Amino acid sequence: MITIRVSFFATCLVDLFFPEVGMDAVEVLERLGCEVDFPLGQTCCGQQAYNCGHTEEARPLALNFLRTFKDSEYIVMPSGSCAAMVRNHYSEIFADEPEVKKLAEAVGARTYEFSEFLVKVLKVRDVGAALPVKAAFHSSCHLTRDLKVIQEPLQLLRKVEGLELKELERQDLCCGFGGTFSVRNPQVSANMGDDKLDDAVRQGAEVLVACDMSCLMHLGGRNRRREGDLRLMHLAEVLNRKEGV
Repeated sequence: MITIRVSFFATCLVDLFFPEVGMDAVEVLERLGCEVDFPLGQTCCGQQAYNCGHTEEARPLALNFLRTFKDSEYIVMPSGSCAAMVRNHYSEIFADEPEVKKLAEAVGARTYEFSEFLVKVLKVRDVGAALPVKAAFHSSCHLTRDLKVIQEPLQLLRKVEGLELKELERQDLCCGFGGTFSVRNPQVSANMGDDKLDDAVRQGAEVLVACDMSCLMHLGGRNRRREGDLRLMHLAEVLNRKEGV
């Protein structure tokens, strides 16, 4: 049996605020036979600075990522937005530095979002999870538009024992977070989040699932302020459940 070696990139939000999501993702990977390591040199991928137009500030963070993960067989992260940053935008940052750009392209080719890795690399859809709930899935923007990862999370959710998957009217609509968009346009951001939550409630969902903690943090905040009953879960949390809610 060939052992697949995975270097896990936690992302800032998971590392600082939602470590349980990272632990769930690692446990799923290990249960599926992966040998997982956690490079201690990892920091922010630089996405926030880059998205705000601060390319020079993002450069040292991107360089640190490349140096930290340059020897990794596979790099897996529980975030579509961070995976998209590494795979699609590092080569843009270093467009004028051929050697670094070459490294960025090589590292990017080995970088995967969690659900994408399970389905495309491990060729797994049923991970043995069980969660008897009615759930809806929110497709985050970078996951859907930048990585083109659309069906993989749904394929995994459909194999969760007891889970009844409800379809949102507009699964692909932005939740309103958008990083600094939520800071610069707070009311618009809040309204967009409420639209997403209302959609899930209309479909009878008890749980709203996503692949990015940024979206779930924003939607969870809106849900608490509305005193809603909807539960927010990362896909890794769902896939590491065996029973109960």
